[in-house]
Amino acid sequence: MLEIQGLTKRYGKLKAADDVSFVIPDGTITVLLGPNGAGKSTVLKSIVGFLKYEGRIQVNGYENKSLEAKRLLGYIPELPSFYPNLTVEEHLEFVARAYRLKDYRDYGAELLERMDMVDKKKKFGDELSKGMQQKLSICCGLLPGPRIILVDEPMIGLDPKAIKELKEIFREKREEGCSLLISTHLLDSVDTLWDQTVIMQGGRVRACVRREDLASQGETLEELFFSITEGKEDVRREEE
Repeated sequence: MLEIQGLTKRYGKLKAADDVSFVIPDGTITVLLGPNGAGKSTVLKSIVGFLKYEGRIQVNGYENKSLEAKRLLGYIPELPSFYPNLTVEEHLEFVARAYRLKDYRDYGAELLERMDMVDKKKKFGDELSKGMQQKLSICCGLLPGPRIILVDEPMIGLDPKAIKELKEIFREKREEGCSLLISTHLLDSVDTLWDQTVIMQGGRVRACVRREDLASQGETLEELFFSITEGKEDVRREEE
C-alpha cells in the first residue's frame, strides 16, 4: 500500500504539489491524470525520493526514503537515461547487482522477449532509439520485482505491440497484489486499466474516484476529466 499525506513541494512561491493526499491499496491500479504542469511528475519524484518535500509518504508502512521502502519501489521514468558504454543486458546486470538479485536472468530474459528486445541485447545505451530506451527502462524497473510500481507516461514512444504487452504486464502485476501508480495525460492509453483515478490540476488533487463509483454515476473518465480541468465541476474526493 502506498499512502501520500499532505505532500507539498515548493519552488520559491510556486507550489508544484499543494497538500496532495491519496492512498493506493494493494492489488490496484491508480491512474494519476492531469494536464501538463499539473504536478504529476513532482508527485512521482517525491515518492521515489528524488525531491525534498513537506508531508508524509509511506510504502507498506515504511517511510519512502528508508531502505525498506526502496526495496519495494520500482520507478519507470518518462525520460530514461542509460550509460552509453553499457549494453542492454549489462544494464539489467547493473540493476541486479544494485538490488543484490541472485536468480534474475530468466526473468530478465522474459522481460526482454516481451518487449521485443532480445535482438538488442548487445546494443549500447546510446545506440537505442527513444522507443527502445523506453522498453529497456520498463525492463529495468520491473526486474527487481517491486511491490509498488510508479510509471511516468509509460506509453509515449512505444509501438502498438509494446503498448499491448505493457498493459498486460500491468494487469498481471495487479493480480499479483502489487500497487501501481501510472501518471499520464493520455486518457485513451489507460481507459481500460484503472481501478482508481486521481485527477490533478495546478498542483492540487481535484478528484479521487473509483471506477465503480464513476460507472454508477453514468459518467466516463473522459467526461469527468474535462469537467474538472475545464472548470465546470467542483472538487470531488473519495476519502479512503
